[in-house]
Amino acid sequence: MRSLEDYRKVVGDEVIEGICRRVRKLYGKHILNINSTYQGGGVAEILNSLIPLMNGIGLDAGWRILHGTPDFFTVTKKFHNALQGEPIRFTDMKRRLYIQANEDFSTYTHIDHDCVIIHDPQPLPLIEFYKKRQPWVWRCHIDVSSPNEEAWEFLKPFILRYDLVIFSNEGYKKKDIPVEQRIICPAIDPLSPKNIEISERLMAKYLKKFGVDTDKPLVTQISRFDKWKDPEGVLEVFKLVREKVDCRLILCGNMATDDPEGMEIYEKTAKEAQSLIKNGDAMLVREPASSNFIFINALQRKSSVIMQKSTREGFALTVTESMWKETPVVGSNVGGIPLQIEDGKNGFLVEPSDLKGAADRVIKILREPKLSKEMGRQAKETVKEKFLITRLLTDYLDLLNMLLR
Repeated sequence: MRSLEDYRKVVGDEVIEGICRRVRKLYGKHILNINSTYQGGGVAEILNSLIPLMNGIGLDAGWRILHGTPDFFTVTKKFHNALQGEPIRFTDMKRRLYIQANEDFSTYTHIDHDCVIIHDPQPLPLIEFYKKRQPWVWRCHIDVSSPNEEAWEFLKPFILRYDLVIFSNEGYKKKDIPVEQRIICPAIDPLSPKNIEISERLMAKYLKKFGVDTDKPLVTQISRFDKWKDPEGVLEVFKLVREKVDCRLILCGNMATDDPEGMEIYEKTAKEAQSLIKNGDAMLVREPASSNFIFINALQRKSSVIMQKSTREGFALTVTESMWKETPVVGSNVGGIPLQIEDGKNGFLVEPSDLKGAADRVIKILREPKLSKEMGRQAKETVKEKFLITRLLTDYLDLLNMLLR
């Protein structure tokens, strides 16, 4: 188990001292985090690093997973899509399934903590089923800049009961809710298996183990198989790149346990990529490889270019991870990606619909190794300064000091 001391070499003494100073008035405070999955997404990865760090510095931090049926997760995926702007057909059955799962969970989950942090829409209604004795925070990790109006109006009464809402981007703040809203950007753990420095020998071992050949440059996108990550668009961009540069596409993604659409998107993408796969120009990777963090680490480090061609994106920690490994990223100019990438300096930004523009940026990186190296260097500096887990911990301590004073 990693301790705060382990991060000194990465972030320096001032950051460590600042964390220790901030936690002094919070010793023994009982903090509860609730989300809907323990694996297969950025939220789970963040909590997996953040909770032990909180406990290690003197908080009593817990993490619970909302239980739900497959029908519940089908409904909440529709809510997720609707909050990112997709039409939704609301029915009484959908409403009942959503609320009932939360009420059922409340009957066997006791909450007597000093602060409760609810992550994303799935457990949002829980607040309805408790006698509120402490601050409740809703931490929304998705892009709600242009939500479906009907979905937003349905969820708003739950949100209004919260003491504070956290978003990842100023553009997600909502004028129609009078609840206090703060911005806290997500972050990566530089000492986790996915992000820690690994040797060339270990990289080669894991890439070989999962069948990734490195005889030509790799153009890679690592994301859940999700319509918002636009894997079909990635295929179209790669076809344009492949006309100019001999390279190979790797599409790597997992299936989050709370996302019932994942397999459908994977199968659709595999069908579209069939000819590329047959010719050895593309490879689709999913479980178990995509759940192996050392393999993902190696893939991000050995790729020549990482793409993140999202059409909506709460933040995109896969961008952060790749930037930390000094691998140039070509990302869509949406959501949290432009918070990380400064176009032309530490990566490239393109509009999601601009396939030729994306292909041109990928080709430029592949053809200009000096540019690639300098972009990678600046990308790592950006992450070190803004997007490491110690900064996230600091932000949460500031928040807790404000709520629990």
